[in-house]
Amino acid sequence: MPDDTPHTDSPAYQVLARKYRPETFADLIGQEAMVRTLRNAFAADRIAHAFVLTGIRGTGKTTTARIIAKGLNCTGTDGQGGPTTDPCGQCEHCQAIAAGRHVDVMEMDAASHTGVQNIRDAIIDTVSYRAASARYKIFIIDEVHMLSTSAFNALLKTLEEPPAHVKFIFATTEIRKVPVTVLSRCQRFDLRRVEPEVMIAHLARIAQAEGAQIAQDALALITRAAEGSVRDAMSLMDQAISHGAGETGAEQVRAMLGLADRGRILDLFDTIMAGDARAALEELSAQYAGGADPMAVLRDLAEVTHWISVVKITPEAAHDPTIGPDERARGLDMAERLPMRALTRMWQMLLKALEEVAQAPNAMMAAEMAVIRLTHVAELPSPEELLRKLSDAPPPPPASPPSGGASAGGAGASAPVRNGGSGSGTPPQGSGARASRQDSGGDGTARALAAQPATALASYPTFSHVIALIRERRDVTLLMEIETCLRLARYSPGRIEFEPTAEAPPDLASRLAQRLQAWTGARWAVSVVGSGGQPTLAEQRATTEAAAREEARDHPLVRAVLDTFPEARITGIRQRESLAAEAAAQALPEVDEEWDPFEDD
Repeated sequence: MPDDTPHTDSPAYQVLARKYRPETFADLIGQEAMVRTLRNAFAADRIAHAFVLTGIRGTGKTTTARIIAKGLNCTGTDGQGGPTTDPCGQCEHCQAIAAGRHVDVMEMDAASHTGVQNIRDAIIDTVSYRAASARYKIFIIDEVHMLSTSAFNALLKTLEEPPAHVKFIFATTEIRKVPVTVLSRCQRFDLRRVEPEVMIAHLARIAQAEGAQIAQDALALITRAAEGSVRDAMSLMDQAISHGAGETGAEQVRAMLGLADRGRILDLFDTIMAGDARAALEELSAQYAGGADPMAVLRDLAEVTHWISVVKITPEAAHDPTIGPDERARGLDMAERLPMRALTRMWQMLLKALEEVAQAPNAMMAAEMAVIRLTHVAELPSPEELLRKLSDAPPPPPASPPSGGASAGGAGASAPVRNGGSGSGTPPQGSGARASRQDSGGDGTARALAAQPATALASYPTFSHVIALIRERRDVTLLMEIETCLRLARYSPGRIEFEPTAEAPPDLASRLAQRLQAWTGARWAVSVVGSGGQPTLAEQRATTEAAAREEARDHPLVRAVLDTFPEARITGIRQRESLAAEAAAQALPEVDEEWDPFEDD
């Protein structure tokens, strides 16, 4: 026969994040600025028709939306109350909204209802009807940024001019994805990450209410892992209580989260920065044997690097409630000892190592290789130390002076002068007769040059001015031929004599004469001689650069660098004058006074 004895079902277990979900603004932690604004708005009866709540996950966006909904529709225990920021929680509206079954408070998940038809069915077609029983009809749309563009456009008109009995509350973690046309129609509230001190105190109160024994350092680990999210912290503490089976310490939380001991992470960091590869690998292996994830170890190293770097700049950052006193003392000591350049280098290499470990077939092998690289780089001296060592190196023996004086002329310098004249050297005596002559002026060249006005050629007293003219006219082909194929033998304004190289084009003299005549309006005599020409401009530059390299190589500091790094090479030499000219060219011109177009003459 059937058993008619009534059975009493035990209440279903609720996770801490739901069990201790705030019911009023007084229960909401870490959002004092938003609560103050809303309280003042309700007190002054300046309640907006649309709100948008934004922030990271777990800071209370949906919870705040429900509290606002309860406050708007709360009637109080006597049924006569108006909108309030302290809902009673006892009236039928408060209880129905808390249970998620109020007919006039519609919650919609935009992640699963993204289309315009969903907006039309849920909001647009029903917004004109008054609330069935409550004071306001309220639409709560979670993750509103997931709506499609057409859905946002369909909502705009209703959102801008809704009926007096309708309120909108939007929640999103991606505020930048919400169109500005929607944001401009809403009051925006940014929910902040909860500060560590507030979070630890909140978790301690809940642990006491649950009768759970959780150590303070364990709560600090949970708070650090939650990164300001109350829901994440509650979920982690819920898991930690089960993991600790009544009494939970930091060791249990580390094992639960897959974290290494913070003190051992600092030990590993110390051995790496000391350049002790053997000790660093032994410590990494010990942590791995103890259950630490190699990826988590590298993340912890990166976190320590960031923390010490911040402490080095702002020592007040060491007084973080999630950091124990021993760790704080060690961090301050490291921040004082380690240079910022070594810390930033460690940070960059750890970021690269995290990518490699994530892609490697064996995470532990990749982590070991990363630690080996880090220890070797930690031994490298800083640029200041290297410069000091190189400066203290003994000077090399004096080098013999280079043979053959090199011209210091640049790309546009004139050819060296043999007769001591200014830019108009003559071939040396005994250099041989001219092998051939191509005179662009024929037999009457001398008479024509003498007859033409001197002012036409006065602007070209040296061959350097001719080169500058060709460069100004941007005749690249002619400029290259002049610099590489022309050995200047004699120059005077209006007359050029040169010895061509073997690679010179046969019509170089005639083309040069034609170009100069066209550009200057004066006739030029350009002749070819068989010998007596100076080195080309390209050859002069090569000689000058070789001499400069030899001079630089003989400098004590450069010599010390080359001796220290045998594979190093001098790749280029820049003169101080050229650097100063570049800096002057890049500098903005100074403005003496501002021009006012409306100023009277």
